[in-house]
Amino acid sequence: MSTFTTGVRRAEQSDAESITRVHDAAWRFAYDGVIPAQELSRIIARRGPKWWDRAIRRGTAILVMEVGGQICGYATFGPNRARNLSQKGEVYEIYLLPEYQGIGLGTRLFLAARKELARFRFESMVVWALADNENACRFYVNAGGRKVARAAERFGNVQLAKIAYAWGPRR
Repeated sequence: MSTFTTGVRRAEQSDAESITRVHDAAWRFAYDGVIPAQELSRIIARRGPKWWDRAIRRGTAILVMEVGGQICGYATFGPNRARNLSQKGEVYEIYLLPEYQGIGLGTRLFLAARKELARFRFESMVVWALADNENACRFYVNAGGRKVARAAERFGNVQLAKIAYAWGPRR
């Protein structure tokens, strides 16, 4: 009998290729038919191994989820970028390879990112999701997020609605 270990850790430079692979597959799965195809391809192409390597070397807060020694997900996080929201921290991205979704690994990765934010004294946090990304919206609601704002983001000629979900003290 063999067992697979799972774990969450900080990204290292040697992870850039694997994070690129996760980003590509997860974005195609989540946004195919939501973000216009040309824009989606452009966004994915821009985030290649060199981009991730630079982000890791600069000290960007990136966690990776490993299963059996293979990276199957990542999360990025830091200070809240939306000045009109009172939450101190933000999970910028959380993505898993499609075949690893729906089995609790996303929750583990999300909780690890929240724990890291709390370590930096960001006791409240926010995350944005495209409104048409029903899986992400359901995930954040099930994780206890409350809707606190709506906005829009432009992808080429298309403007898409996005929703902010928050955790932590209300203000």
